[in-house]
Amino acid sequence: MMSRRTIEESTTLYRDLYNLNATEKLANSLAPLLQKSDVIALYGELGAGKTSFARALIKKLGYKGEVPSPTFTLVQNYNLESINVWHFDLYRILDPEELIELDIEEAMRQSVLLIEWPQRMGNRLPINRLDIKLNYTENEISRIAIITGHGCWSSRLKQVSDEL
Repeated sequence: MMSRRTIEESTTLYRDLYNLNATEKLANSLAPLLQKSDVIALYGELGAGKTSFARALIKKLGYKGEVPSPTFTLVQNYNLESINVWHFDLYRILDPEELIELDIEEAMRQSVLLIEWPQRMGNRLPINRLDIKLNYTENEISRIAIITGHGCWSSRLKQVSDEL
C-alpha cells in the first residue's frame, strides 16, 4: 500500500516596484482574486511599504474612507459591500497567545486578512496564504516584491502571473 504524502506546493514571483504607484498597481492586480478566508502575509522592514500595499488593496476593494495604519490599534476592520477585510499589524505582539484577544482565528474564517509582521504569529500562520515580502533595493524609493503563493494560492498565482 502506498503512503500518501502531503506536499505544500508553492509558487514564487519576483516583481520590481520602482515607486509607490507600482506597489499600488500590484495591490490593485491582486484585489480581484481575493475570497473569503484568504490571508495575505506582508513581510518587510519598517517603512518597506506594507501599509501602503494594504491601503491600496482595501481602497481597490471599495473602501472610500481613510485607511490608517493599525500599528497602535493592532487591527482595523472594513465591512465592504463585496467582502469583509481585517487589517492586522502585529509589530507589537510579543507572544502568539496574544492573538486570541484579537479574534484573528474567527476573522480568518469570515474575512480576508492582511497581516503585517506575520512572523509574530509563529505556527498559527495558515498554510494556505499569499506571502508578499517587500525588500529595499539600493534605491531608497524602489522595492522588490517576492510574492509566494502557498497551498491553494499557488495555482491562483500561476493563473495571473503575467498580469502582476
